[in-house]
Amino acid sequence: MGIVRKKTDLTSRAACVILAGGQGTRLYPLTHSRCKPAVTFGGRYRLIDIPISNSLNSNMNQIFVISQYFSSGLNQHIQETFVLDHFQGGSLTLLSPEERPEGKVWYKGTADAVRKSLHQLMQLPIDYFLILSGDQLYNMDMEGMLKFADEKGADLTIASLPVDEKAAPRLGLLNIDEHSNVIDFFEKPKEPEILEKFRIPQSCNVKQRIEIDSSPCYLASMGIYIFKREALIKLLEEDLREDFGKHLIPTQIKKGNTATYLYKGYWEDIGTIHSYYEANLSLTTNSLGLDLYNEVLPIYAHNHYLPGARLADTQVTESIICDGAVIEAKEISRSVIGIRSVIKSGTIIRDSILAGNDYYYDTLDPDEKEFEIGKNCVIEKAIIDENVTIGDNVKLVNAQKLKKYDGDGIFIRDGIIIVNSGTHIPSHFTL
Repeated sequence: MGIVRKKTDLTSRAACVILAGGQGTRLYPLTHSRCKPAVTFGGRYRLIDIPISNSLNSNMNQIFVISQYFSSGLNQHIQETFVLDHFQGGSLTLLSPEERPEGKVWYKGTADAVRKSLHQLMQLPIDYFLILSGDQLYNMDMEGMLKFADEKGADLTIASLPVDEKAAPRLGLLNIDEHSNVIDFFEKPKEPEILEKFRIPQSCNVKQRIEIDSSPCYLASMGIYIFKREALIKLLEEDLREDFGKHLIPTQIKKGNTATYLYKGYWEDIGTIHSYYEANLSLTTNSLGLDLYNEVLPIYAHNHYLPGARLADTQVTESIICDGAVIEAKEISRSVIGIRSVIKSGTIIRDSILAGNDYYYDTLDPDEKEFEIGKNCVIEKAIIDENVTIGDNVKLVNAQKLKKYDGDGIFIRDGIIIVNSGTHIPSHFTL
């Protein structure tokens, strides 16, 4: 499954905790029947594959995944995809709400999930815990961040990256000194006076070697944290609130001994349909998006044992065609075509994402109809979820330029058409 590097003494004393319990309401309807980390990405991955892959690439193979909503499907994917015997041992432990003597335990937020999982987390002789999100995109060697945290002796180390004025209000912003110590933090500031307070001065740009194309520049938290073991336990015991970003991180910063590790690569938080759509399409040019062709820091995917894609007389430009696809379409441009996608002749697909299919045929249908996009369809600026059947002569082009629409298995969000998983669209349908 990849190149295995030798574990160091430091990485052997660290464990990764991936928070995968997000309900993902802003990604609806893609999260209609799955949690956000289980949403497909790039035609053959799931979002959860990214943090697990980054952990393994960083020589950290003691991994906990904490999930809550629709956890069974997510856990099945993880168990089938990541067999840690291939990574020289280690463990991948899946944690979900469970029945206890005091009743059913539910997680109220990110910090609450870790707090209620402390008993399991503390079973390992670990000095550092990396807290990761299950729905972010990045290629990062976190071993470098761990070394930085260890050398600084910080109780908490926050990964951060420079952002521009447009992105700043939707992220947690940091103020730091010349030694990379965090001296202030504010979650998602909207007021101009607060934004001005967190603007990075030019002198700091030079000292910290922060590079960004636009000004003003801000330093934003990536939601990736390294805690010393005892500092994490003490914080969770002292501050009983639910969320890391909103509650516990500001508390720890006020206590002091918090540092930031500057990251300068690609990073995206998949929080909305628009960000999900753009992150997928950025793969078609491999210029500004997640690097899936990095052999040093690869993103691992489930091995479906499928043949290569088969294309007939199809004009393809700036697109990704995944394994097992059977394509007879007239044109595919700037699109991601997922595994086992079947597209019939005469169809045009532009600026769209096809998640692919679990099977070629609907095994629940007595006639075993094929999951496919029929003949002579036009699909533009759309997300077609898994296991969808579309008849002939269908047009999904958002002719009325709607920003939002709710139909029977068909939706529009941010001007993007979304066809829900399992939907059947009859021939000659137009939107």
